[in-house]
Amino acid sequence: MNENAESADVAAQPIDVDHIAQRIAERRAQLGMTEQELAKQAAMSTRYLWHLADAGPEFDPGGFLRVAAALHLTYQELLEGRSDAPPGQPEAAPRPALFRLTEPECWEKLGAHGIGRIAMPGEPGPAVFPVNYVIDARTVVYRTDPQGAAAVEADASVSFQVDHIDDRLSQGWSVLIAGTAQHVDDPGTIESLARRPGTQPWAGGHRPLWIRIRPERITGRRIGTI
Repeated sequence: MNENAESADVAAQPIDVDHIAQRIAERRAQLGMTEQELAKQAAMSTRYLWHLADAGPEFDPGGFLRVAAALHLTYQELLEGRSDAPPGQPEAAPRPALFRLTEPECWEKLGAHGIGRIAMPGEPGPAVFPVNYVIDARTVVYRTDPQGAAAVEADASVSFQVDHIDDRLSQGWSVLIAGTAQHVDDPGTIESLARRPGTQPWAGGHRPLWIRIRPERITGRRIGTI
C-alpha cells in the first residue's frame, strides 16, 4: 500500500485526538526523544507538531504518517495503540476490589491446561519462561528440552504462575504455585500425558523432558468491583 492510500485509510477512521497525543508523548518518553527531535525526524517544526497533535490526522494525514515513522510505529499503532500491548493499560474500574482466592478456586482458574510461566533459580536472578501446562492430579506438568531454558533440576524449588487480564472490564486474576520440580520418567505416565490436550510444547520442536511441579503452597488473587 502506498502512502497516499494509507493516508486515505487513516483519515477515514474515527479519531480520538487526546489519546493519539498521549500515545505520542508516551512513545517519545519510551525512546528518550524530545519534541524537538521528533519534529526534526518528522520533517516539521515543533510548533507544527503541536498543531498536528491538536488537530488530528484529519487535518494532515501525511504529517501523522511521518510522525508514526519517526516513532517507529505503524500508522495503525499510532491511531489505535498496539494490538499486542501488555494487558492492564486502561484505568482502574470504579470501586475496584482485590479478593483472595481459595485453593479450590485457584485450581478452578487453572483449568485442565493452558499457558503459564515457570520461575526457577538462576544467576544473576530468577529466570521466568512461558510454557504449556496440564493439570494432573493437583500437580502442574509441562515438557521441555533437557538442555533448554525451561529445564530445571529434579527437587529444585520453583514457582509457577498463571493469570488472566480483561482490559475491557478492568478485571483479572492470578494464581501462584510454589513447589518442587520432579522429572517424569515412567514411560506409561509419559505416554498418557502425551495424549492429553495442551501438552504440545509452547515453543514447538522435540522436547522430551517432562517436569511435574508438586505444590507446597498455592495462592491466588482476583481483582474486580465491589
